[in-house]
Amino acid sequence: MSEKSRPVVSTDDAIDFGDEMIPPSEKAGRVKAVFDSVASSYDIMNDVMSLGIHRRWKDSLIRLISPTADQHLVDLAGGTGDISARFLKAGGGSATIVDINTEMMAAGRKRADLARLNHLSWVAGDAQAIPIAENTADVVTIAFGLRNVTDRDAAISEAFRILKPGGRFFCLEFSRVRSRPLSSLYEIWSNLLPGMGQVIANDSESYRYLVESIRRFPPQEDISAKFAAAGFSRVKCRDLSGGIAAIHCGWKLDL
Repeated sequence: MSEKSRPVVSTDDAIDFGDEMIPPSEKAGRVKAVFDSVASSYDIMNDVMSLGIHRRWKDSLIRLISPTADQHLVDLAGGTGDISARFLKAGGGSATIVDINTEMMAAGRKRADLARLNHLSWVAGDAQAIPIAENTADVVTIAFGLRNVTDRDAAISEAFRILKPGGRFFCLEFSRVRSRPLSSLYEIWSNLLPGMGQVIANDSESYRYLVESIRRFPPQEDISAKFAAAGFSRVKCRDLSGGIAAIHCGWKLDL
């Protein structure tokens, strides 16, 4: 959709959908349509979009978690199961994938490596109102999903709610590049992605949204502040690849 044809929303509570401002009530449906469209090619496009580096970022996340056999993971916006698979293969006890998009989970269920894993469950649900009891999870993750949530504060608060005291919440997300030269190169690469999406997934608009959503996502300091506001303690942020991505971590301390 061109800039000229995009509708203008003048309400004070309009929210970003890429570079477009829309009523908050519309975002979940619009995001669902994006991921319905890209579900079958999502894992391939992740490799293309990040030149395969997303795999190293996810490995870094798992190393920070350091899974053990007594831990239960809840992976929000877990999609095709990449994080849960890594968690279980690294020694985690059990994992639940929660995603509002059933097409993404259906694509994940077709993965041969996930079919061989035990103690893995799938739940259709919204990160803003997780259908899981409080004080249930040892670890909660959300990887490349927070920027697609309508109410990010609600999702972070929900992660806090379902964690057991002593549990940790990790958010892996594209972030703000720290270096100006790297930022310039990254911008050039980002501008190529919608065209690649057209070639690989026959869908340039969905990948244009994904690029725009990355640009509009708040910087590292703002996300750390949101963690603290939700009640998390010992909040830390680790930049990856110069800030192209970042991992935020917070603890739900014992009451």
